[in-house]
Amino acid sequence: MRILFLSTWYPYPPTNGSEIRAYYLVRSLTQSHEVAVVAFSHNRTLTDGEAAMPAVHGAVYPVPVDPFRYVQIPQILKFASPIPVACWPSKLMRQTVTQVAGSGRWDAVVALQSPVARYALLLPSVPRVLDVDTAYSYQAYERYARQIGFTGRLRTWASLWKVHRYETHLFRQYQTCTVVSPMELAYLKNMTSTPDSRCEVVSNGVDCQHNYPGIVQPLPKSLIYNGALTYSANYQAMQYFLDEVYPRIKEQEPDVSLTITGSTAGVDLSGLRLDDSVRLSGYVDDIRLLIAGAWLCVVPICQGGGTRLKILEAMALGTPVVATSKGAEGLDIVQNTHLLIGDTPEVFADAVLRIMRDNNLRERLRRNARALVEQQYDWETIGAQFVALVEETVEGQTGRSTDHA
Repeated sequence: MRILFLSTWYPYPPTNGSEIRAYYLVRSLTQSHEVAVVAFSHNRTLTDGEAAMPAVHGAVYPVPVDPFRYVQIPQILKFASPIPVACWPSKLMRQTVTQVAGSGRWDAVVALQSPVARYALLLPSVPRVLDVDTAYSYQAYERYARQIGFTGRLRTWASLWKVHRYETHLFRQYQTCTVVSPMELAYLKNMTSTPDSRCEVVSNGVDCQHNYPGIVQPLPKSLIYNGALTYSANYQAMQYFLDEVYPRIKEQEPDVSLTITGSTAGVDLSGLRLDDSVRLSGYVDDIRLLIAGAWLCVVPICQGGGTRLKILEAMALGTPVVATSKGAEGLDIVQNTHLLIGDTPEVFADAVLRIMRDNNLRERLRRNARALVEQQYDWETIGAQFVALVEETVEGQTGRSTDHA
């Protein structure tokens, strides 16, 4: 089959969760089908190697536009916009998709996330698959649910209503939609409840061949948080951890250290309780070395949708994890078998200290977590599931067209 893949994120090199997901879904499709990729490149200057996208066999068309270029506009303009600002149309993306769409016959079009979903409609007779990842309206609902004051609830309700209406209209024009967790599946099915739509969970995954235990020796009493502070959910997680949890750990283990990975460009670090024991690594070429080199991984996430690739990566690399229930949401894990859960500062700190001090517990968590990701979250398995869904969507539409002929 010839498949046109539209992506909100440029898949290579994969440096954040969305790029990783895009890269492995595209790579899986190219193993058995001809795929062309049209992706926002977020104004990045691509090297020849990045533009060629290794392991992806097919034409690649970078669109040098940042789809989130308007998210910093004044709130009054966001409020007045009839659609989410992240989904405002791009003339250049439309032109590129139209040009590529006209280059031959396409059997399917796959779109990754809401900002590119509208462009798949430029191929009206081609079967469509939307990998929602995490619906913006689901995230808006979570923000609304957290609000307490009347003004805040009114403002977030208006935002929720707008994005829900936009995504509902858009998603219902897809034959198949996929999300990363069962909670979001229930939400999506309610949005797209039409006889011709299909909704499925396609989990996030990890490359178990690339990520394996023993790459480096871990440093005792070292913690890691793998997440760029440029993303608000990561910033809030570290703010909470450094204010409420980390001091409790340091009180009992003064030699503890913490590494926070990822970009800090444009981030106000004055809002974080940093000291000499906290290291900001910035972007690194091979994040595996930092994760595998830590004694354990902390994931104190309190907001945001989707599932945490940072947890799967740590598990694959043999680094034990302590997370909040929100951080571990959507993953098929068992407390005290695959990781430890802490939903209060006291319980979270105690869980970290238990792993630091109990080598038997640490080894058991490492072993069980690695077995879990090999069995359920390897990209080889998840990618094959996604490819099968795309193929079934095409077959279903072809059969329906034949029946109506």
